[in-house]
Amino acid sequence: MKSVDLGSDKTWNSILKLALPAMLAQLVNVLYNIVDRIYVGNIPDVGSISLIGLGVCSPITTLISSFGYLIGLGGAPLFSIALGEKNPHKAKQILSNAFLMLLVVSALIMLTFYLSLDPMLYAFGASKTSFSYAKTYMTFFLMGTFFSIIATGLNQFLSAQGYSLFAMISTLSACILNIFLDPLFIFVFNLGVKGAAIATVISQFLSFGLALFFLLKKATVPLSFGGYSLKIVFQILKLGFSPFIITASDSLILILLNSVLEKTGGDQGDYFIEVATIVQAFESLVTGPLLGISSGTQPVLGYNYGAKNIPLIKKAEKQITLFALGFTTVCFGFSFLISRPFSQMFVGFSNSGGDSASIVDASVKFIQVYMYGIIPLSFQYVFVDGLTGMGQAKYSIWLSLNRKLILYIPSLYLLAYLTKDASSCFYAELIADVASGIVSSIFYFILTPRIFKKRLDERCEISKGDSSNPISSF
Repeated sequence: MKSVDLGSDKTWNSILKLALPAMLAQLVNVLYNIVDRIYVGNIPDVGSISLIGLGVCSPITTLISSFGYLIGLGGAPLFSIALGEKNPHKAKQILSNAFLMLLVVSALIMLTFYLSLDPMLYAFGASKTSFSYAKTYMTFFLMGTFFSIIATGLNQFLSAQGYSLFAMISTLSACILNIFLDPLFIFVFNLGVKGAAIATVISQFLSFGLALFFLLKKATVPLSFGGYSLKIVFQILKLGFSPFIITASDSLILILLNSVLEKTGGDQGDYFIEVATIVQAFESLVTGPLLGISSGTQPVLGYNYGAKNIPLIKKAEKQITLFALGFTTVCFGFSFLISRPFSQMFVGFSNSGGDSASIVDASVKFIQVYMYGIIPLSFQYVFVDGLTGMGQAKYSIWLSLNRKLILYIPSLYLLAYLTKDASSCFYAELIADVASGIVSSIFYFILTPRIFKKRLDERCEISKGDSSNPISSF
């Protein structure tokens, strides 16, 4: 498999070769959780309450994956910029530092989450009836945290040097294995939610093993050890904070939404959490591949930023934006056709009671509410990740915070306070997605001329700078 030529004038070809595998990889990553939820939701007799338990776990699993993006998407743009500057030594040094960070962070996260699991589950919306199912799932799921975080981070460095197909294979193989193992452990071995977690852990180990093998044996810039530098560590954390905020804030939003639904829903608190679990699963089928488009194409932007090829950056960003808009437009149209059969997969076999039809109807309604904001959300993803790809952390961080923390949270609590109706909370996502798309677009067109001018005005700072600093232009 050949690496994509990141400096090619045929940017559309480069974008497709990077974006399509990244989209599929992100879609597969999303399917991990969705496949678990579908199978768990159809466990005889306890499917509904088990699904609620997994809904409580969802923000925790999202938060765990965000630490992989913190390091992977923080280091990968620096890595691409170094390649654009024709400095493979710097690129190799960035990769070795990122790998050490992934090892340390994954071990710390696993230990921290184990020690605080019980209070965390209750804080995230677990009720007395759903707690035991949530705890069982997370107790076993956390065993794979080490492999999950490292695999997520390493796959970004495969894409950063043009090997997006290797990254896709690493993720896709794990998902296919998970799909086959889930029914075996859940139904044949009769392990229930425990089986779903065990199947996921085994699959995560496969993804980890493949990503490590590809970086050691197949990559142009292979994984090596040594050259550790606190400067590089801080640069990775600084740039990775934006994608970390995007993913981690999704976790925070799920936590707050579950908590607000539990409080405002009264006796129907668990009912609304089950609806939210289905709605968020559908949304992730769109936002996962959308993230694949915006983050998967960062190597083109980072490489050409390092090479100071501003016209190629502008050309590529226009094409990435059109690609994202086309994708979300198609998803918006299909949402009206498939939202009902999608929702029925979660409750169709195990729940024959009267609530099943009501859950499906509510899920379909709020899936469509979410989808009204998905096209404007394209601008948020493309422009924020575009700035990150060019190393502009100080701008991308603020725009990342804007969508969830500044726009979503006040909308959520304001709607809940004014209406006293749990169902109104679902409209907070629509408000935040539309508003953030507008804000990010305005700031992007104001900021990028200044960023490009500053980059072109730079002299030979990189070659004259301190070689221990991987990206001296920062």
